[in-house]
Amino acid sequence: MQPLAFEEIATGLQFPEGPIAMPDGSILLVEIARGTLSRVTPAGRIHVVAKLGGGPNGAAPGPGGKIYVANNGGFTWVRLADGRLFPSTQPDDYSGGRIQVVDPESGHFETLYDACDGRGLRGPNDLVFDGAGGFWFTDLGKTRAREQDRGAVYYARADGSRIEEKIFPLERPNGIGLSPDGHRLYVAETTTARLWAFDLAAPGEIRSANGPYRSEKGRVLAGLGGYQFFDSLAVDAAGHICVATLVTGCITDIAPDGAAITQHALPDPMVTNVCFGGADLRTAYATLSMSGRLVRAAWPRPGLALAHSASA
Repeated sequence: MQPLAFEEIATGLQFPEGPIAMPDGSILLVEIARGTLSRVTPAGRIHVVAKLGGGPNGAAPGPGGKIYVANNGGFTWVRLADGRLFPSTQPDDYSGGRIQVVDPESGHFETLYDACDGRGLRGPNDLVFDGAGGFWFTDLGKTRAREQDRGAVYYARADGSRIEEKIFPLERPNGIGLSPDGHRLYVAETTTARLWAFDLAAPGEIRSANGPYRSEKGRVLAGLGGYQFFDSLAVDAAGHICVATLVTGCITDIAPDGAAITQHALPDPMVTNVCFGGADLRTAYATLSMSGRLVRAAWPRPGLALAHSASA
């Protein structure tokens, strides 16, 4: 584990996630416990863009400068004695998960999807756009006192015209990303700390595969031992998969072939997300969610520019 030198940008955030580095130097992110999409200025000031309700979780820039948000429907929350927040079970006012589309200038938002094939979305968590007008997203599901949902991965059109379940079941699928060439999909499972790789035949289409156990469509690229969980992820320009990692509180840097794994430590047990920004995309922004902080650090390689990031 290597300590990562970082600079604190903002404090007092209410369980931040889903950071997006904007062209003006600000960072858009969600505050899950606050139910908002918020903007953090370069000076560290926090402004609410939209009050989305539920549990806004992952966020990504989409067509036309809109921000697409995976809303998990909310949590009950545990506040520790030192003030830190921890998400828990499905809340009493839970009404389902959804994909929301937000105008970051006006704050106007609408629900794009809340079901697929007649089944309601449970806990959408993270999403990534391709260059063909669609996006992939994970549905981690919800946890109740004595049971929890099985997770899935979906592919949907950005215009609201089509949504399809593509992978089921997975164990708490969380972070999701695409390789630099767009030909491989990565999905991080939370509780197993496994990173899956799925080869794509075309946008929205997973190449046929037959795994050894239950005809898996993909393969496990890497996994972690010990007591640690995977959260969201970002891919850099060299194809490394950078996975925010819980409990041990770090960013896990996984080589494209899965052979080399390096962990960069940050001072929070819930490092939940990472994105890249700055003029050369060599700045990593990370959310330290239990302590409510946004930090930045130099990254050894440039990040990968996201689809639609130029229009954000």
